[in-house]
Amino acid sequence: MSQLKTRDLSYLRRHVAGGVLTPGDSGYDAARSIWNGAIDRRPAAIARCATAADAAVAVAFARASEMEIAVRGGGHSFAGFSVCDDGLMIDLSGMRDVQVDRHARRAVCGGGATWADVDAATQAHGLAVPGGLISHTGIGGLTLGGGFGWLTRKAGLSADNLLAAEVVLADGRTLRAAADENADLFWALRGGGGNFGVVTRFEYQLHQVGPLVNLGLFFWAAERGGEALRFIREFLKTVPEEMGALVVGLSAPPAPFVPERLRLAPGYALAIVGWGSPEEHAQVIEPIRATMAPAFELVTPLPYTSLQQFLDDNAPWGVHCYDKALYLDDLDDGVINVFTSFLARKQSPLSIVPVFPLGGAYRRPGEADTAFGGSRSAGFIFDIAGQSSSAALYRAEREWVRAFWSALLPYARSAGSYVNFMTEHDEARVRVSYGSEKYARLARIKAEYDPDNLFHLNPNIKPA
Repeated sequence: MSQLKTRDLSYLRRHVAGGVLTPGDSGYDAARSIWNGAIDRRPAAIARCATAADAAVAVAFARASEMEIAVRGGGHSFAGFSVCDDGLMIDLSGMRDVQVDRHARRAVCGGGATWADVDAATQAHGLAVPGGLISHTGIGGLTLGGGFGWLTRKAGLSADNLLAAEVVLADGRTLRAAADENADLFWALRGGGGNFGVVTRFEYQLHQVGPLVNLGLFFWAAERGGEALRFIREFLKTVPEEMGALVVGLSAPPAPFVPERLRLAPGYALAIVGWGSPEEHAQVIEPIRATMAPAFELVTPLPYTSLQQFLDDNAPWGVHCYDKALYLDDLDDGVINVFTSFLARKQSPLSIVPVFPLGGAYRRPGEADTAFGGSRSAGFIFDIAGQSSSAALYRAEREWVRAFWSALLPYARSAGSYVNFMTEHDEARVRVSYGSEKYARLARIKAEYDPDNLFHLNPNIKPA
């Protein structure tokens, strides 16, 4: 265990404007809690940073004290990288300011901001940056790993829309990374995870979106799963590439628009989101009703901010979760057979299988343009999230995820995955996810900016 001397903590307290918490302090347990309730760790100290200077002091202190570092933005990491035992948590959650330049369509955001923070500020001007599916997710971890969401087909990944970043390095320096400034580091930040420093500020390109968008949500009960998924596979080929699309295996929510007999029943949903007129959206979704009548549907205009919060109830703070994912070329019959077989075996109503159809703006960057660890030519990313409200049920759902993933592996491009959809990050799978050339380039950049691997609680890249 790291032994923190009184004079050391006094120094940290004097120089971190946001304050420092240690075990026993009021607020310590709340500050160390993260979204994944399966993870319970106790850092020796929590530096609540209010500025990049605070983060630089915290990094220097941890390095001098030989303490492990965990960096917390939104605290939404499946793997729990936001918190560590006995080390120093660098907590950015107080840095949530969002400044919007509506004329330049740019937003500058504090490293601890959530997507709800960003959406609220940008939607005041009818603008948005691609974010995730859960509004209380932090922008930092999601962007640094890639960033899938409703806008992926229209505007690309979160990382594709990053214009610049303010980064505190392992040696204590703070610098700006952009296409024309520390370009190698900027390349690595767009997909290389938290390997290269503490990002205290993100600057994004914004897109015209909302304030109202059009949602079409269609649900089929489990007994029609195979038939529904085969229909969905063919129907998605007709959907304009810029429209949002998501296929989900889940338990129907206990919502007013769901018939009582289907509430919490497992089944398959298709969501189609239109960014234009209701008439354009209606024309695209009409064949669904005509060809494959759903058990229920929800077709409605809604604020973009509400769309971003639509799945929040399925991922409450403190849920116990375990996640694995794969890239697929298609939802072929073998995949559908595995999907329908395993969805019926989940025990928790919170467990969910989101399948992201890819295309459109996602495919526009070249494979080597960013450090993103995923194929730009894949057809789908298939995510399996075992989630439960109790530790006992979590263990069963974790085994369900592992078995489900193993059964899908023969249909996947490789054992690699999107690094943000991993609960366990073994070195071999991280290497496969990035590919040999990209991993080697990341390792060279890691050696330049963090040669001692101070920042290793992440999908870790070993310094070359």
